[in-house]
Amino acid sequence: QVQLVESGGGLVEAGGSLGLSCAASGRIFGINAMGWYRQAPGNQRELVAVITSSGSTTYVDSVKGRFTISRDNAKNTVYLQMNSLKPEDTAVYYCKIVRQGYAYWGQGTQVTVSS
Repeated sequence: QVQLVESGGGLVEAGGSLGLSCAASGRIFGINAMGWYRQAPGNQRELVAVITSSGSTTYVDSVKGRFTISRDNAKNTVYLQMNSLKPEDTAVYYCKIVRQGYAYWGQGTQVTVSS
C-alpha cells in the first residue's frame, strides 16, 4: 500500500502565500503522476495541478501563474506553492498519486484565504 502525508495549509490573507507538501511512503516504486485537488464546501473536487514522472505540468486555468507544482522523486514528495491567494482558493486540498494504475489520496489539508 501507499501512504500519503500532507503538510502545510492554514489561514492566510488574500494576496498571501502558502506551501503544501505531500510525502509518499510504502510501496512507492513506479509512481506516475502526482497532483493536487481541492474541494470547497458544496462543490465537487477539482483538479488544481498535476505533474507527471517526466516533469510535465498541468494547471487549472484559475491558478495558472499563481500556483507552482513540483516534485522531488528522491523524497517521493510533491509540493504546491500557492502565491497571490484569493478567497476563492479556500478549500480542502488533497494530494493524489497514481501508481501502476491505482490512485491514492492524502487526508486533505484546509486552506483558508481571508478577504
